[in-house]
Amino acid sequence: MTRFALTIEFDGTPFFGLQRQAHGPSVQQALEEAATAVTGEKVTLHSAGRTDTGVHAIAMRSHLDIAKVIEPFRLMEALNAHLRPNPIAVTQCEVVAHDWHARFSCTGRRYLYRIANRRAPLTLDLNRAWQVPQELDEKAMHRAAQALVGSHDFTTFRSVQCQAASPVKTLDRLDVERVGGEVHIHAAARSFLHHQVRSMVGCLALVGMGRWHDEQVGEALAARDRQALGLNAPPHGLYFVEAVYATSP
Repeated sequence: MTRFALTIEFDGTPFFGLQRQAHGPSVQQALEEAATAVTGEKVTLHSAGRTDTGVHAIAMRSHLDIAKVIEPFRLMEALNAHLRPNPIAVTQCEVVAHDWHARFSCTGRRYLYRIANRRAPLTLDLNRAWQVPQELDEKAMHRAAQALVGSHDFTTFRSVQCQAASPVKTLDRLDVERVGGEVHIHAAARSFLHHQVRSMVGCLALVGMGRWHDEQVGEALAARDRQALGLNAPPHGLYFVEAVYATSP
């Protein structure tokens, strides 16, 4: 049995998230079916993170175990052939040690949230960015974001459906910058709660619009109450960017 590590890129628009779902298509289902078509084996895909419906990935890390003797490049090419026309691509494939695990060996996860800050309708970026027509103050958003960096009880920014054992997480980075006509929010942590990034972005957007003052983000955090959340940003602006590992696979 060989363990293969995959780097996966996908457009989450047509999927009910990465994890296999009983009520609709998922990225995991598409990849497992492609792997079975290639190998004739029933395989299970394990990934560094989960994504909601409509969330995208630039470089999700996953792994699967295969008994069939096959070179990594050939496996990658075969998977991509069977994945068509799904908007999923395996961009890298390599053999890893049997004790390497895409989820449990991961020491950090990084996300990007894109806000298209313009009045004109989106065409090329439809379903790939959150359109906010009102001009945003990205500097105020960045100042407000720093109240969330560090180890905190993020109950306010946690979905009621979150299954994490504890609401306490350590946020390593939450930066806001303007890139042309977009506002980008960069979030990094060892792990995140369900909806945490989208909930943080929603509140920061309220600051950028002038509807919240800078301190209200910290006040919402301190409330430890989902009712204190101002806004949950939509999923289609969110991208899983990177999974970090202590050592190379």
